[in-house]
Amino acid sequence: MSKAVCILGATGSIGRNCLAVIARLGSLFTVTAVAARTNAELLVEAARSCGASRISLADCASLDKVAGDRLKGLEVGCGQEAIVELAGLDEVDIVVNALVGAAGLAPSVAALKAGKRLALANKESLVMAGAYLMRLAAEREGAEIIPIDSEHSALFQLIRSQPAKSLKKVIITASGGPFRGCGQERLQKVTFSESLNHPTWSMGPKITVDSATLANKGLEVIEAHFLFGLGYEHIEVLVHPQSIVHGMAVFNDGSVLGHMGVPDMRIPIQYALTYPERLPNDIKAPDFNSLGKLTFEAVDEKNFPCLSLAYEAGRRGGAATAVYNAANESAVEDFSKGRIGFTQIPVIIERTLAAAPQVENPSLGEIMEADNWAREFAKGLKI
Repeated sequence: MSKAVCILGATGSIGRNCLAVIARLGSLFTVTAVAARTNAELLVEAARSCGASRISLADCASLDKVAGDRLKGLEVGCGQEAIVELAGLDEVDIVVNALVGAAGLAPSVAALKAGKRLALANKESLVMAGAYLMRLAAEREGAEIIPIDSEHSALFQLIRSQPAKSLKKVIITASGGPFRGCGQERLQKVTFSESLNHPTWSMGPKITVDSATLANKGLEVIEAHFLFGLGYEHIEVLVHPQSIVHGMAVFNDGSVLGHMGVPDMRIPIQYALTYPERLPNDIKAPDFNSLGKLTFEAVDEKNFPCLSLAYEAGRRGGAATAVYNAANESAVEDFSKGRIGFTQIPVIIERTLAAAPQVENPSLGEIMEADNWAREFAKGLKI
């Protein structure tokens, strides 16, 4: 029987890849609804291509750019509430959350409350409210979180069949981004356009900048903490420029299991949709003869401090991870508009974390308050 899918963030890199995966899988899945933030024309195009009958846009003004006749036959919603509504539709079996940033949290909550499989690419959901979401997934019948991030999909596959007590630590790999090996003199001159030149992955601008600063790897460390119930001392990051090894699990007998694959997001997307089955596709395994070698190196935390700041926020706990995420989002937006430099991003995160009030065991409302406070504080900083 075909499973119905709702894709949030359908016009972005993950969303487009998800549509391609579903199209190739044929009758196994149908796309019921699609949503995006602002790109109305691409969203309507996506809906027509996959046969979705419902669309929602976060930015209502974007709908004005689409002629009325192009919307014929579609049920159209706008605003954040409309996207949240899609995530909880009765007829939907799987919600793919590929939204960018904190905007993805409310739809993640709605999907889990409705007992859906949440195929999660929006790491900010777990970074902001990981404990709350994991509780929801455990308590609601039918609810589950299957990660789409390549690193977390790798770790999920590596450790799910192993006894929890045998796991010693996990290793998350990072490409190192476009500025691997650069010192402060070079980093201070980095432009926004330069930061979008990722060496191995093709992603949206926000996550690509995060990959360049290693803030993305920091978000992934926090995400892994909640997804797998690991202490931060049991989560390690290694730079692996070839992006073939996506994650490793180290066990108490000295064994290390690694997950490898070409850097293609269609692999973890398909796995999140078809789990626990592993279906064939047209993606080839790595050609190790042509690769020649796989290399690993320590993270340069001195020149890329966003990662160590994420560990600090995670160990602090409470609402600190939501503050970290909000400060980073604010700083990246300012960087993209030329208001601050590349090396000022971690400075803004550090100062915001230092000034943030500690909130233990925060409710969802308190998490959102911390998020709003951090954005306002970060915007007001004079660097």
